[in-house]
Amino acid sequence: MLLKTRVILVLVVGTVMGLSLSLSGGLMADRHQPQNEELAWEQARLLAEVMQRVKRDYVEPINDSELLDSAIRGMVSNLDAHSQYLDAEEYRDIRISTTGSYSGIGIEVNDKDGVIKVITPMAGSPAARSGLRSGDQIIAVDGLAVEADNLQDTIGRMRGQAGSKISVTVLRDEEVIEHEMRREVIRVASVHHEILYPTFGYVRVNQFSETTARELSRAIDKMQHDAEGMLDGLVLDLRNNPGGVLDAAVDVSDLFLDSGVIVTADGRTVDARFRRSAHRGDVLDGAEMIVLVNEGSASASEIVAGALQDHGRAIVVGTPTFGKGLVQTVMPLSKGRAIKLTTSRYYTPSGDSIHETGITPDVYVENTPGFPDLSLAGIVDREQDVQLIEAIERLQREQVMHSKAL
Repeated sequence: MLLKTRVILVLVVGTVMGLSLSLSGGLMADRHQPQNEELAWEQARLLAEVMQRVKRDYVEPINDSELLDSAIRGMVSNLDAHSQYLDAEEYRDIRISTTGSYSGIGIEVNDKDGVIKVITPMAGSPAARSGLRSGDQIIAVDGLAVEADNLQDTIGRMRGQAGSKISVTVLRDEEVIEHEMRREVIRVASVHHEILYPTFGYVRVNQFSETTARELSRAIDKMQHDAEGMLDGLVLDLRNNPGGVLDAAVDVSDLFLDSGVIVTADGRTVDARFRRSAHRGDVLDGAEMIVLVNEGSASASEIVAGALQDHGRAIVVGTPTFGKGLVQTVMPLSKGRAIKLTTSRYYTPSGDSIHETGITPDVYVENTPGFPDLSLAGIVDREQDVQLIEAIERLQREQVMHSKAL
């Protein structure tokens, strides 16, 4: 065995064993420790054998760092489908998705088949002000050409310190155009809203970030201002929303509930066991609500749909949700890295776990292909989106019934 590989394995196994013993403490009987140590060294020898064979015989040369990085990824990802090791770049991306802001030029792009194309520049962003358009193909950043086998590096170079200069070269209708601008702090919106009818509002949440509850509250205030009074009904669209920050889901649910449990969680550590409850105050003052869901609604989306359904606050319309009832905690490591580790199972107010079962809608309506548009600013279609049509019709019926009752 190579001496370097052996030394690395000794250090790795020693660290793992030390942590395991310190964490287990008095829970492990002394008579079990020799067996566990022997097993650890046996597995360490196996890992060393595999590393030696791969380094010697694999078709391409590979170093110890790459092999150990892959071993760490495999260890974490093998736990379940949602646990993950994050390198520095991946950790940065996940922080952007949860905090709702980053420093860059403000464009949504699609990288496919060796090409980076602009989907849309965000309104008011440096990209929009410089004249970048939907459909532009990015061919260079700061004079460095886009390489088909390293598109993510190009995308990463468009981010940077706020105030710093950047040049983006695009191809538009066979014309090469260079755009110069300065990076800014970009706020990534997670909420789109509009008035459907004079007193009905529509809100779509595409993910749950730290800013989502504030965005949603402002959107409702804006619609109520435009309607010159309280809304008579609201459609909350959570279709194709993969989830996000759990506390954001709790805060969104709390906007519409006066009291009661929103979600509970159970795990092995004290921090992994918790209960979240609503506080007094409903931003809609009891107005009717429809929540739209589909098989793409997962995790935090299911927390919101389950809480509002269990408390009878909203009618859930659509198809059964994805069924992800596990909570992941992002734990920072050295050198900007992290692990995203499953730490809890969560339960709806009724005590049900929706993991691998999902939320069952009160009213089943099959999806219409293409709805909702994956772009947050996509146009709401009241003529062809059958799930949305069902939601509007139910709000109208409830309004008529309420009027007759008065």
